[in-house]
Amino acid sequence: MKSKIQPYLDLVSQNHNYRRLWLAQIISNFGDWFGILAVYAIIQQYSGSELLLGLIIVVKMLSLASFSPIAGYITDRFSRRRLMIWCDIIRGIIVLGFIFITSESLLWLAYLLIAIQMAFSAIFEPAKTSSIPNVTTPAELVNANILSAASWSIIFTTGMAVGGFATEWLGTDLVFLMNGFTYIFSSWFIYKADIPQKMMSAEEKHRTRNPLHGIQDGIKYLRTNKNVLRPTLAKGTFTMCVGALVYMLIIIAEDVLMMGSIGLGILYSARGIGTGLGPVLGRRVLKSESTWVKGMGFFMIIAGLMYALVSYSEHLFFMGMFVMLAHMASGSNWVMSTVLVQRRAPDQYRGRVFSLEWLLFTLAQSVSVTVAALILEFDILSLRETMALFSGLLVASGIFWLFKIAPAEEKEQRDQKLKKEAVSGFES
Repeated sequence: MKSKIQPYLDLVSQNHNYRRLWLAQIISNFGDWFGILAVYAIIQQYSGSELLLGLIIVVKMLSLASFSPIAGYITDRFSRRRLMIWCDIIRGIIVLGFIFITSESLLWLAYLLIAIQMAFSAIFEPAKTSSIPNVTTPAELVNANILSAASWSIIFTTGMAVGGFATEWLGTDLVFLMNGFTYIFSSWFIYKADIPQKMMSAEEKHRTRNPLHGIQDGIKYLRTNKNVLRPTLAKGTFTMCVGALVYMLIIIAEDVLMMGSIGLGILYSARGIGTGLGPVLGRRVLKSESTWVKGMGFFMIIAGLMYALVSYSEHLFFMGMFVMLAHMASGSNWVMSTVLVQRRAPDQYRGRVFSLEWLLFTLAQSVSVTVAALILEFDILSLRETMALFSGLLVASGIFWLFKIAPAEEKEQRDQKLKKEAVSGFES
């Protein structure tokens, strides 16, 4: 057992800069998940509307999507370390504003604050993900991303579980106050880290001095580099259905399990456990990175089937188990697609690539949650029927990926291999 975790222990103990970036992620993620249940709680307390509950998720995702293109340009052009520090400080101040929501007439403030918070998250996330290859060696990169995903899942699990009880017992105001402090604490660890970055050349800075030109340059790079585009599309394709399914867990906890924040905390904890275990097990099954793109299609099918079982479950134990298995597949998809983009995209473009990935991811999630919320609000389908619908669509997406995206990846790998053999034969 010790030999299996030793590479991760060595990474954290010996790589000081990665450790500081990793600790910052842990602290800020805990605050995020600890606090989000309090946001859901005030929406339910003052409205009780399924549509308004879904709308907070949509606003969150649309804000990320709206700011993602310019965020990528900023993270490639300026110091990512400084950007992350300022994003943490500003978000720490913003979340305190939720304390002022004390009536239904002030609910609009929740949507405004979440939009501003996510605007700065749109800068922070690609900056952080783009920085991981710069504070690790190529040999450390996969372990670093697996550790980050596992840590996210542990923090998600504990943050959601603790957040559910804290919201119930301590009240939302204290939860928001604690959330604000986590951001400030996170910024301190980033401040202590040395994060190298290959900056744009003077010529490239001049050429992309207009932000629109810089964004277009990033889009053009993705269009002309299909080996980067394919893993960039993986998260968006996955969440096109999973976004709605995760949203419906909130309603299941409230209306089916009748357990409110505590039930949601348990289901989301199962989601977090799966997200952490998935990348570790997925790497053992798919040992070669050349099989990862094909594996993403299978992960979509597995997740869809598991959520289909959730839609027919009656008991918390079985729901939690199927949610965990679904997000083991989701977590594998997330880490593998992230590592492939990190390896394949050059540093000068990495911020824009990851921000465009966030754009696709957030738009897909926003659309799926909106559609699910409208279906439920107007009683077009029941909750279980809506879950079954999106589960089926996820299975269909996986089948499409296996027959359309994976063959293109395999063809490119064969072409590259033949090209290398030709060059090697010519040189000899």
